[in-house]
Amino acid sequence: MAVPVESEAPGGRDVVGAVLKACTLLGHFSADRPAWTLNDLTVASGMNKTTVFRLMATLIQAGWVDRTEEGAYRIAMPVFEIGSAALSKLDIRSAAQPFMSDLATTFGNTAYLMVPAEQGAVCIDLLEGRNSLVVAGINIGSVMPYHAAAGPVVMLAHSEALRDRWISADLPAITERTITDADRLVAHLDAIREAGYSVSNADYLPGVAAVAAPILGRDGSVVASISVGGRAEEFEGDALAAKIEKVCDAGARISRIVQALPRG
Repeated sequence: MAVPVESEAPGGRDVVGAVLKACTLLGHFSADRPAWTLNDLTVASGMNKTTVFRLMATLIQAGWVDRTEEGAYRIAMPVFEIGSAALSKLDIRSAAQPFMSDLATTFGNTAYLMVPAEQGAVCIDLLEGRNSLVVAGINIGSVMPYHAAAGPVVMLAHSEALRDRWISADLPAITERTITDADRLVAHLDAIREAGYSVSNADYLPGVAAVAAPILGRDGSVVASISVGGRAEEFEGDALAAKIEKVCDAGARISRIVQALPRG
């Protein structure tokens, strides 16, 4: 029986398709799924079974992959060594950069990275998409109140320490939609923590909406938030659902990277 021949991956004559496919296979391994059988890896990758078998055999020969006693594939030590070398030069801003770029490219909105500080949430990076709304007052270095906008609010929701310091009876109203009542805000934050993300709509700037997810450290403390924001009408229905899913995935994946960083 003839084996189907798969076409080489696009990208020009400088791209080696087999190497690209091998990298794609390695990309399926994670802390949540450290071992894969041949059948499962074939289904997940969408590649021909013979191709997957040959690529994995090559990776085993190179020392990048091992076999378990049950015959499943698992990542070998050289991959961890390379990963450790990369992590040693990584910080949260560089860790978040590719995810911010993906959000800005996918949705055309602006992606934000914020970290907690004493005075409020500090924007330490942003990337504008093709349809980005120019948001006055939110730039790199801007300090925002914790009780308004998706990025600051999601950090407040996930930090008891921030709640204790910030929530009071005299919170200022940034817009008419800002939640200033302490009891109502606490209930709102509890719902956000349960959901794992926050959605804001005109509570910081009129006509501007956003979706944010927390970035958590080793001990579960909030170390940052990643968000995407733009015109409120672009954050409705299926478009909103897609943004929630992708922002939450970015937050979870950056959290795993941050948790693997060497202790400074």
